[in-house]
Amino acid sequence: MAIDVKELMAKVGRIRILTNRLMDDQLAGDYHSSFKGQGVEFDEVRPYEAGDDVRTIDWNVTARTGIPYIKRYSEERELTILFLVDVSGSQSYGSCGRTKSELAAEVTALLALTAIRNQDKVGLVLFSDRIVKYIPPRKGRDSVMRLAREVLAASDDAEGGTDIAGALRFLNGVQKRKAVVFIVSDFLGNPGGQTGGDFGASYVKLLEATAHHHDVICMNVSDPAESELPDAGLVELEDPETGDLVLVDTSSEAVREAFAKTAAADNEARRRFFARSHIETLDLSTDRPYIDEVRALFRRRAGKRGA
Repeated sequence: MAIDVKELMAKVGRIRILTNRLMDDQLAGDYHSSFKGQGVEFDEVRPYEAGDDVRTIDWNVTARTGIPYIKRYSEERELTILFLVDVSGSQSYGSCGRTKSELAAEVTALLALTAIRNQDKVGLVLFSDRIVKYIPPRKGRDSVMRLAREVLAASDDAEGGTDIAGALRFLNGVQKRKAVVFIVSDFLGNPGGQTGGDFGASYVKLLEATAHHHDVICMNVSDPAESELPDAGLVELEDPETGDLVLVDTSSEAVREAFAKTAAADNEARRRFFARSHIETLDLSTDRPYIDEVRALFRRRAGKRGA
């Protein structure tokens, strides 16, 4: 499908206005408190004061001056933030005025803008059943809207399934140093090839291994119609990732109940996996604002760091 450049730029412009409006000092401060730097680096020496840890005494300076001095260290603050954004066929769906890809582009832009404001680097991996695009991490506000534009453009032209395992293998190949990784997806790729809530092993082990090396946050993007069918009579549904068509009688209460039950089981299986693996998650939906969830995520993480 050809990309309508005018429409694309209009969407990017709306995202620019929205994210600039949502950004404030409190959000930037919460972000700064939420993520650890890469380590510590030497800052300065200062005279020893009562109560200082004697293990931090700089014996060379102390011997030279005859006065006890200690070494001070500061956190190496600069972070690398990478967004792994799902642009498979299912991301083009939306029943509430915006698609999942538009929601993904919005939250990616907001988080990237926050990171840039804190002098961090941001990069992007777009994936479906293949790696669609890779933008290496860099600084600068200009890169923020480019990320949003690339997410929207790739989603407008998207087709095919979701290969989260392939995206993770690519990430681990190009990013050796520890990074903060936001995985933005609907996680509908059926990771273990199972149904009915059996969250299997297609990408589970790889995701757990990645989370041991990087700071991983999974952002689950959904739409209400994926959990509950409306009563709309006979409806032909298309799987956007495979193109398969199926005729569904949505007027049947049994059909609607079975659909809702399967969706609930799949959601619960994902929730249990993330909780068991201690992987941070954020649930986003096309029918509601996301800024409160983002703020809550930052504050939870800041609370854990301060505990």
